[in-house]
Amino acid sequence: MIAILKKEFNSFFASPIAYLVIGVFLLLNGLFLFIFKDDFNILNAGFADLNSFFYLTPWIFIFLIPAITMKSFADEFSNGTIELLKTKPISNWQIVLGKFWAALLLVVIALLPTITYVYTVYQLANPIGNIDFGATIGSYIGLLFLAATYTAIGLFTSTLSKNQIVAFILGVFSTFFLFYGFDAISNSFDNNLTLQQIGINEHFKSISRGIIDTRDLVYFTSVTLFFLFMTKTRLENE
Repeated sequence: MIAILKKEFNSFFASPIAYLVIGVFLLLNGLFLFIFKDDFNILNAGFADLNSFFYLTPWIFIFLIPAITMKSFADEFSNGTIELLKTKPISNWQIVLGKFWAALLLVVIALLPTITYVYTVYQLANPIGNIDFGATIGSYIGLLFLAATYTAIGLFTSTLSKNQIVAFILGVFSTFFLFYGFDAISNSFDNNLTLQQIGINEHFKSISRGIIDTRDLVYFTSVTLFFLFMTKTRLENE
């Protein structure tokens, strides 16, 4: 698995993918949080918190993470290298997990510079340091679980087509539906709580409050493992 992880991770930085993902992620957040005069602008909010960042990031991830994962298996299938990969002394699970951890590690690297946002808000608070660290830490934990789930979904959709663009579109649609689709459907049924609990957004918002509920952790872990298992199954059937 480590060999696959290293290979995939190095391939990200051997092409423009890693630099584009990190650059676009930081650029979009920087523009919305500090430049554009809109409701997301931290400097114009009148209070020191990172709610805007934690609201925007899941939506940005919907596009960025499928962009990272779209080539994971689609490229292997189109080039015929998947058969060569299967001849190696590694299991299908090791292949899937190696690609999963490599993509997730890239997302974590993209998140690391945003720690400067925490320091900025810390300094802007009145008095200095008046920031809800519990909610902030909880939101970052939520983002990590969210990124893991999106990555697993993106890996699965990359097995559905040999075309990277198709894999990207399927990844965007799938993550969007699981994040917001059930909320939209529940609104048609008088905010049905059961439907909301099926979707990702409800569990992400719960963790973002700074309360680490085991039900939310089990949900994210279960969805992630389900899509990783589906990816392995697709790999075995190819």
